[in-house]
Amino acid sequence: MSDGKNGLTYAEAGVDIAAGNALVERIKPAAAATARPGTMSGLGGFGALFDLKAAGYQDPILVAATDGVGTKLRLAIDTGHVSTVGIDLVAMCVNDLICQGAEPLFFLDYFATGKLELEAATQVIEGIAKGCELSGCALIGGETAEMPGMYPAGDFDLAGFAVGAMERGAHLPADVAEGDVLLGLASDGVHSNGYSLVRKIVESAGLSWDDQAPFVGAPLGKALLTPTRLYVKPLKAAIAAGGVHALAHITGGGLTENVPRVLPEGLGVSIDLGAWTLPPVFAWLAQAGGLAQSELLKTFNSGIGMVVAVAADRADEIEALLKAEGETVARIGTVTAGEGVTYEGTLA
Repeated sequence: MSDGKNGLTYAEAGVDIAAGNALVERIKPAAAATARPGTMSGLGGFGALFDLKAAGYQDPILVAATDGVGTKLRLAIDTGHVSTVGIDLVAMCVNDLICQGAEPLFFLDYFATGKLELEAATQVIEGIAKGCELSGCALIGGETAEMPGMYPAGDFDLAGFAVGAMERGAHLPADVAEGDVLLGLASDGVHSNGYSLVRKIVESAGLSWDDQAPFVGAPLGKALLTPTRLYVKPLKAAIAAGGVHALAHITGGGLTENVPRVLPEGLGVSIDLGAWTLPPVFAWLAQAGGLAQSELLKTFNSGIGMVVAVAADRADEIEALLKAEGETVARIGTVTAGEGVTYEGTLA
């Protein structure tokens, strides 16, 4: 072995360990703000600990979910507005957990880049911490990977991993029956799917991200980066009240593909497309892209980010509860005999 006087260093190969350590120190306060009952350790260990007994569970079933942000991340990187994609990352995972009836407990992130840019990475992970805080989920660990040659300058990728729990026997869907009422909870925009088509439509329309959005008084890029809505806390309250039979998170596949995922064999749904107003962003995407209604409904959430199937005799109570929790709620249909989704009316 040489004496190393003229040898290469890891930093010269493109990996800055000091920057990684600096990032951990920067994000520690944000992560600490997400602490909840059950949290046992801070950042920096080889593994993260969580105490289910301290979280109040007697006979728990664990539920896990993982997801990313999709090509919405490309928009965030290209515009330089990266502070909210962390919320998207959390939402795409924890909104799935609550659909199983599970309370999100803790979250881990994976941030990969070619060269670690401290300010951008801090904004992203602080966004993750914000999403965790808003959903009552502890950010207890993660991984930052600096991989020269794997990503172009300025690019990065994100993945998220959430774990939740429920008491044995409390899982959803359960007891879905013909006649159940479907409550649709409004989305906050496009959320985090369909952005490959969004970017194609923007390109074909000859617009740039800095141009005024045709559907709202803001730059187009900023308007399209509105983060995914977090439904966890209102839905926890609804589940605790009783009468909730199923929850469907409306992501890729839209209403057409996601609602049937929570239905037992032999049951379908009838959805009234006139029960809610199509948000302007989707009306513009449909017009600018020449999208058929069927394409809109199976690609985007079309204004409904979560569907709640409830017992008919509890629908008024659950609707009022969700509205009191800050949700915009529409009665969009019912569970029927048959298979799949039947649409009535048109989006307008």
